[in-house]
Amino acid sequence: MSLRARLEAQKQSEQLIQTGEKQKQAVQEIDQYKELKEKIQKKIVDAISKDGHKISEKGTDTTELEAAVVGIAGSVMDEETAPVPRGDRSKVIEQVLDEVLGFGPIDSLLKDDSISEVMVNSASQVYVERKGKLVLTDVKFRDDAHVMQVIEKIVAPIGRRIDESSPMVDARLPDGSRVNAIIPPLALKGPSITIRKFAKHPLTVDNLVGFGTLTKEMADFLKACVEGKLNIVVSGGTGSGKTTTLNILSSFIPEDERIVTIEDAAELQLRQDHVVTLETRPPNIEGKGAITMRDLVKNSLRMRPDRIVVGEVRSGEALDMLQAMNTGHDGSLTTGHANTPRDMLSRLETMVLMAGMELPVRAIREQIASAVDLILQQSRLQDGSRRITHLTEIQGMEGDVVTMQDIFIFEQQGKDEKGKIIGRFRPTGIRPKFLDKLAANGIVLSNETFWVK
Repeated sequence: MSLRARLEAQKQSEQLIQTGEKQKQAVQEIDQYKELKEKIQKKIVDAISKDGHKISEKGTDTTELEAAVVGIAGSVMDEETAPVPRGDRSKVIEQVLDEVLGFGPIDSLLKDDSISEVMVNSASQVYVERKGKLVLTDVKFRDDAHVMQVIEKIVAPIGRRIDESSPMVDARLPDGSRVNAIIPPLALKGPSITIRKFAKHPLTVDNLVGFGTLTKEMADFLKACVEGKLNIVVSGGTGSGKTTTLNILSSFIPEDERIVTIEDAAELQLRQDHVVTLETRPPNIEGKGAITMRDLVKNSLRMRPDRIVVGEVRSGEALDMLQAMNTGHDGSLTTGHANTPRDMLSRLETMVLMAGMELPVRAIREQIASAVDLILQQSRLQDGSRRITHLTEIQGMEGDVVTMQDIFIFEQQGKDEKGKIIGRFRPTGIRPKFLDKLAANGIVLSNETFWVK
């Protein structure tokens, strides 16, 4: 071996030793503070028990509770034989506060407004979505039991449960963010959490126009469609922004109408006063007492709704939704998973069959064609941006086929030097047949809206 090769090998060996020493030191620090934090948390529990729940009563005032926790943490660290450095003291206190008042290690991610989704794949791997892109964070849990503690803290307040007999759960955070958790034996790497965050301030249609999700002309058209009581299905893939768009469409519903919303986990943020919010219920520990989406859709028809808004149709409730749309409940809104408007129709057919009714395919298609007026197709593009790619009218039946016609489309034209999608929205030049229905409800749109520019 040459002298240069030996020197290079020696250098690499020294680097490996240094890296190992750093990792060992980091582990020792983590272990040291782990014990310290456990000691502080035990002291907090003891204080609650000793003082007759005085600290827990302060939970109505987060500032007082926070001050109590900081005081206990400070006193415990003062008693340590080895002094805790000032910078580390604040870090330990912050982490204890996250455990007591928040959701542990991911609390800082939930407070970060630039993050739209938090994904805990395992105790040692946490990803976030930021500006449409997935990013690995340096956030870690102590172990699987720590992840389970956070899951329990999320699901317990809303009466949900998660255990080996029921290893999946949909829930929500106090701010309305949507949560899905799944645990072993289904999740092989350990408990997993996926949180779809909601903005503190609900987005408006002007925000979507500013983001380039749609144009001002398309926004005005959609506003007219909602006010004119068209039945609209928002279609799109996972993470395409369907619920956000449904929220914004719902904001166009007039204040003097009674709205009933139906969801698996309530997350819609309607601004109107006259809103009744319904949420499904999972079965109890004996496997009984479940209330499904279909049960709620049926019940909503007895609640004198002007509008029914279903967060997402996934199964047999699609049949009840279509029947509601066909029996005087115009202006209903819902979402569904599909990649194109035509795929959404196929999905609706499949979901109706899941209701267990032996209906001919033609009868199902006739139901769909007469019930749904407009499909709004939304997509998340390769650069992470979200676009409404199609506004498609359902025109009727020709033979056994449901006929459709695009009113507005998004044409993708390529990428710029930064990898951003270049494209344009344009009307197709077709005048929708449902303009007569809008006119009957007092909504008149100019033909210029649909001219090709």
